[in-house]
Amino acid sequence: MKPAVFAIIAIVLVAFGNFVLYTVDEAEQAIIVQFGQPMGDVVTEPGLKFKLPWQQVRYFDKRLLVWDGDVTQIPTLGREFILVDTTARWRIADPLLFLTSVRDELGARTRLDDIVDSVVRDMVSSTELEEIIRSKDWEVNVEELDDPALADRGDVNLEMQPKLGRELLEEEILARARDSMPDLGIELDDVRIKRVNYIDSVRRQVESRMIAERQSIAERFRSEGRGRSQEILGNMERDLRRIQSEAAREAEEIRGNADAEATRIYGQAFGADPEFYSFFRTLESYRALGGNSTLMLRADSDFFRYLEESQAQD
Repeated sequence: MKPAVFAIIAIVLVAFGNFVLYTVDEAEQAIIVQFGQPMGDVVTEPGLKFKLPWQQVRYFDKRLLVWDGDVTQIPTLGREFILVDTTARWRIADPLLFLTSVRDELGARTRLDDIVDSVVRDMVSSTELEEIIRSKDWEVNVEELDDPALADRGDVNLEMQPKLGRELLEEEILARARDSMPDLGIELDDVRIKRVNYIDSVRRQVESRMIAERQSIAERFRSEGRGRSQEILGNMERDLRRIQSEAAREAEEIRGNADAEATRIYGQAFGADPEFYSFFRTLESYRALGGNSTLMLRADSDFFRYLEESQAQD
């Protein structure tokens, strides 16, 4: 047999194999479709499989799939407008029902958009903001806050204990979404709120209020600091005056004691020899006159007594 014949036979076998053979991956499940209608059971076991040449194979993922909703603006029960970003995980639980109801993953995501977004909107609009952003078991010790007044800022009351909290709210959303979901062959595994934020206008208002609150707290601290500073300066000035007064009093006492001691010594010296003391003081006064001093005195003044006595002795 010629090589060309072998080549033709190989090509025919490969082409025939492509029409009658197919493989199923471990992460997939398959359905045989004949003229648009599913045939037989779902193929879940991985490996090489056979089908008729005119049949087609539709593959469906076994794994958890992620759905991400659009960021939606929703008013809460307290009329705070917030942006809610939601995500969910789901899987194809019944491929036959999935194929007949939504056909493919794109159709499934469209239905999830309608169902989950609707449930999230209904739940958020009927829930207080504290229930959405806080966990039920999250307790706030107001006494440990820098400013206890921040426990109730108007938009979020930290002292209020949530009845549901974020986790229970998500569980309620999941339960309602499952109940609202018709037979689509889809199993919702969980629904999570990824992010909650204010809309731009409300966020600017909240930021302005937070800035005003911080400025008020800073001004209060500055006022307390100025009061404390004045108190410290007053105490320092009072202590300074007290120290100066005590020092002046002590100096006066020392000066008085010194004057008294000097007076006592002078008294003793004067008492020991009054005539010598008088003579000494007169000499001191002579020394104080200087060489160019002129005095107008009476001739019988005591000031000349020692001079007259010395001339008389001469």
